[in-house]
Amino acid sequence: MIRLVVMGVSGSGKSSVGRSIAAGLELPFVEGDTLHPPVNVEKMASGIPLTDEDRWPWLDKIGAELAEAQKGVVVSCSALKKSYRDRLRQEAGGPLGFIFLDGSLEVLRDHMSKRTGHFMPLSMLDSQLATLEPPTGEPFVLRQNVEHPVDEIVSASVDWVGTQPW
Repeated sequence: MIRLVVMGVSGSGKSSVGRSIAAGLELPFVEGDTLHPPVNVEKMASGIPLTDEDRWPWLDKIGAELAEAQKGVVVSCSALKKSYRDRLRQEAGGPLGFIFLDGSLEVLRDHMSKRTGHFMPLSMLDSQLATLEPPTGEPFVLRQNVEHPVDEIVSASVDWVGTQPW
């Protein structure tokens, strides 16, 4: 069973890439942002970074989605810290892969400035980058550079998933 988290800071393209990977793998897609409690969304929309205590219940909801997936699932989640990814691994109840969407500050700012209707203001990007602990050396992780076109990222990610011992 394939359980996959598309991770990265705001503006990295988690939702777009995640939806397309899910379609390519014929799996359901869960938008992790929809699992945030309203108070978290309000904080972020106001430019207030979330604390670990704010994130744990949200991560547990995402972990439950991963664990309950009958045929596999692709979930978008920032998963900024190793401790968050470890929590998701524990909650998933089986192998868990991560597609790490990484990019330069300039590209991420550009992506964020072009999107509409999202609660996360551009001002939050710096705090997310400061919090980010890249998943270097962790198991089942594929790094993708967000400077590449989405279709290339998706194709390489789907190919990579097919090579993993799920």
